Parts: sequence; structure tokens; C-alpha cells
Amino acid sequence: MKSLLPCALVLLGACSSPAPPAATAPAGAPADPYRPVYHYSAPKNWINDANGLVYTNGQYQLFYQYNPQGPTPGHLAWGHATSPDLVHWVPQPTALTEYKNPDGSNTMIFSGSAVVDSANTSGLFPAGTTDGLVAFYTGHVERPGLVLRQRQELATSRDHGITWQRYAKNPVLDIGSKEFRDPKVFWYAPQHKWVMATVKADRQQVYLYESKNLTQWTFLSRWGRAGNTVKEWECPDLFELPVPGGGTKWVLLISAGGPVEQFRGQQYFLGRFDGKIFVPDQPYDEPTYLDFGKDFFAGVTFGNAPKGRRILVGWANNWAYAPTVPTGNQWRGCFAVPRELSLRRTAHGLALVQQHVAELRTLGKEVLSVPSQSIPAGASGYEVPFKGESYDLTLTLTPGIAKTLTLNVLQSAAERTTLRYDVARQTLTLDRTKSGNVDFHPMFASSLETASVPLRNGQLQLRLLVDKSVVEVFAQDGETTLTDLVFPRQHTGRITLTAEGGTAQMSALHLTDLGHTAAP
Repeated sequence: MKSLLPCALVLLGACSSPAPPAATAPAGAPADPYRPVYHYSAPKNWINDANGLVYTNGQYQLFYQYNPQGPTPGHLAWGHATSPDLVHWVPQPTALTEYKNPDGSNTMIFSGSAVVDSANTSGLFPAGTTDGLVAFYTGHVERPGLVLRQRQELATSRDHGITWQRYAKNPVLDIGSKEFRDPKVFWYAPQHKWVMATVKADRQQVYLYESKNLTQWTFLSRWGRAGNTVKEWECPDLFELPVPGGGTKWVLLISAGGPVEQFRGQQYFLGRFDGKIFVPDQPYDEPTYLDFGKDFFAGVTFGNAPKGRRILVGWANNWAYAPTVPTGNQWRGCFAVPRELSLRRTAHGLALVQQHVAELRTLGKEVLSVPSQSIPAGASGYEVPFKGESYDLTLTLTPGIAKTLTLNVLQSAAERTTLRYDVARQTLTLDRTKSGNVDFHPMFASSLETASVPLRNGQLQLRLLVDKSVVEVFAQDGETTLTDLVFPRQHTGRITLTAEGGTAQMSALHLTDLGHTAAP
């Protein structure tokens, strides 16, 4: 979580749900043109980073940075939503709120994590309790216009996150810094202990601590200043994933600078962790980015997920313009669809792969399946026989002799969001410069997002999750992702494909209409 104004914390988008009424438009009001249908957004007000992601009592618990008082950054608390399946979300009461200190200063509840203390190692729950939740957050202490300190605090819940009690002996970790935040706590089974990953944000370093009881923490090690160090490091996450063919790797996620220098993004490092020190597999002189769009930040993973799944939730926004996105005065901010993480061997080595959770397929219905289609060279191309603004589109393209392939979505007479593939360079570019309302902030349409995407067996496989104001692109089965916000002024919702330099071939197009999924 970033320090407040001009920037604050960020996260999530509107997901489908059994329709809690608070998240729907008032009776008689026009439909919200930008509120996503199947990405989660809070019923009202500002949200940013996802916090406290944990599975307990048959529910995925999503906490997040939240301003209970309005749609702009400030008064940060933890909002709360729950889901049995990662796609139907039910908003819950605000979980943790800011509070006044005896000296007159104020403490806001910045980003953090939550764990199930199943063995009651903390001793903070009644004997025999196996489902007590412990939340760790950064207490951001300030007076108006002046940050005093950032320190790590905890709170406990005996009712699966609905109500919370702040620990009487807070803080549990304080190094006297104004840039020390975002605790991610996990159980390290080989040494029967808890580990906390935090960041010294201004030093671009991860600080690791250990504890046997969750209340007393001892310093282990620090590591950092690798990859992208242009901006502060934030929101660390450290976890283990299996390697195809055997063994495991540890993955360190860090939110920092992005592929475009002026913007924030997220990077990852692969390496080893022995319970004390993280050792990367390579120097990481160049960053390895998690997402190449402008609007994926502060992604962290669920703890305690069933079947050992590693599921990531990221904020679909960017601090460069987040407080000004044109979603009106009711709500601001949404999350990307939860993504399941895995490792895959590629031509360039071991890579972190992201694929939207399989549960998304339970929503909507497939309305279009095209086994094959020739894409003639020229401006006419091929128009997909569907119009809409919320859908899941999968297709495979074989460029052949074509030099450029272009896929336009959310297209109207003068607007389009464009995905363009350069065959010679084997790069994929997401272009929102003509996507609609791009002038609400000078940085919104200031550059194109481009990623290297090599063809596989001469083919380009794409999956697009389009949802009114959010476009998520998964290329080559999740080896590369790009996420951008867009704000169409027109709403025709056409989809077209064109080829330049020669005929191309499209195969296996499938489209699931998600536009009528019940909003959360």
C-alpha cells in the first residue's frame, strides 16, 4: 500500500453474485456504463489494493483498501467481501477502520494480510479454537499533511472476518520508519514458524521476519534493489510453486515501477528460500514483469486456498490517474478477475503463468463458436457476429504471410480498443488511444503497452476478458498478460479482425456472453 495523497491505496472490480442489492443501480436509475459486471467493485466509494486474502469457513475472504467516506483516496480502512467460488461476491461490513491516537494523530489501516491461526499459536483465542483469523496491516500514523510513522499491527476475528478486535499491545513491529509497510505473513512448515515479508519501500528492499506466536517478531534478512528500482517497492508476496518435472521454486512478487517508466506495475523474481534468506536464481538486472498493461498493481495471493492453489488478485488501476478515472461520484476502483498461478518451461526459461480461475466458466453462456475463418488482407477483414461489452473471448490466429494482425473490441464509429500483433517483431500491443474518454487525465493515453509474444507453432492464442471498462488480455495460454482500463463514450460493442500484408487464418473462436450476469 502506497502512502496517501497525492497517491493512496488501490484495488478490485465488480464480480457476479447472487445480486446483493447494494451493488446494483438504484431503481429507475440508468445502467452504469462503466461498472464491470463480473469484476468485483465495492457497492460504493474508493477501493485499491487487495488485502488479507485468505480462505476459511468455505469462503474466500477478500479484504481491500477502502474509503468509507467517498470515492477518492483517504480515511483508509479494510473493506470486505466473501465468495464461495471466486466469482460470486457478497459485500460485507467494513472490517477495520481508522482510529485516533491519544496524542491526536490518526492511524489509517494500510495494506496487509491475514492468516488462519489453526493451532492457536498466538494464544489470542479461546482454547481449542481452530479457525481464528489474525490480520496484519500497516498502521499509517499521520497528522494532517504529515506522515509520522508506518508500523505493523494486528487484529483478531473469531467470526470469520465479520468483526475484529485490535491487539492491545500494538504495534507488533516498529522500526521507526515512515516507509515500512505491507506485511505478508505465511506459515513456513519446515521450521514450524511464521514468516513476515515487508518492504522498506524507499530502499527498494524486502525485509523478512520470523515468529512462533504471531506477536513477537525477529529480523531474518533483507533483499532487494533488483529489477525495477525506479519507484518504491510495495506489497510483497513470497510463496512456493511446483516446477514441471519436479522440484519447487519460490516466487517473490513486488509492486514497483512498470514497463512504462512513468507508471507503476508489478514484477516477480524466482529463487530459493531456506526460512531465512531469499536467493534469486539470476541477477535480475532487467525486470520480469507480471503484467504489461498499465492497470494491474498490488497483486497478492490467497493463503490457505484449497488443493494448494495459488490464486492472485490485483487492483485494476494505476496511481498515475486512479483518483480521476471517470466512473462518477458513487464508486471508483475494481479488481482484475482472480488468476491462478503456475510455473511453465518456455523457450526463454521458467516463467510464471497466469490464467483466470476456472470458476469463471460457470458464468454466462457460450453464444458463438467459429471453427475457422479466413481473414482477408485489407480494411474490411472479418466482423465477429456479436455485439456487447462484457464477455470472454478466446481465439487462435495463424498469421501466414500477413505482417500485422489487428483485433478491435468495444468498437464504435470513432472508438476502439485495439490489440495489434506485429508478426516480424513478434510483439503484442494494446492500444487505447482511441478507446473513448481518454482526456480526463494527460497520462491516461500517453503510450502504448507492448510485450514480446513469440508465436508457438506459428500460432497466436489469445483470451480477452472484456467488461465495460476493463480489458484483460491473456496471450499464449497466460504466458503474457496485459490489463488496461478503457472508458468508451459510445457503446456499440463491435468486434473486428483485420490483417495487413496478406491473408491470415482464425481458428477456434469461442465467445461467452457475460453481459447479463448478475452484478455483485
